[in-house]
Amino acid sequence: MLLRTVPFDTAAVFAAGHRAPLDAYRDGDTFYVEIDLPGVDPATIDATVDRNVLTVRAERTRAEREGLRRVITERPTGTVTRRLVLGESLDTERLAANYDNGVLTLSIPVAEKARPRKIAIGTPNRELASA
Repeated sequence: MLLRTVPFDTAAVFAAGHRAPLDAYRDGDTFYVEIDLPGVDPATIDATVDRNVLTVRAERTRAEREGLRRVITERPTGTVTRRLVLGESLDTERLAANYDNGVLTLSIPVAEKARPRKIAIGTPNRELASA
């Protein structure tokens, strides 16, 4: 499914050094990746697949107004990029994405050829066949 993340990708952090954490898991015949992107405008999220590398980019900005004087600025801003190397067993042509409550959820079906299948066992009196 997921072969690896790109661990030393310097673009995987917001400006203040905060990572965009993710979870990846399989449920039935679908593989899911959930990436925390709180406060990100959905219009800035870009997800692409090139060969078997999934790249997600997003930008979080801070509202600026004339006369505004910030006292504390701890919330990270800037561009974050996460790259994941996906296994060949996933059908990236049918990848779907949804952003809700600050979490980007990517769902990728497991390719039909990678799904388990039952193999019929033949005997000398019965021809071999697969189910």
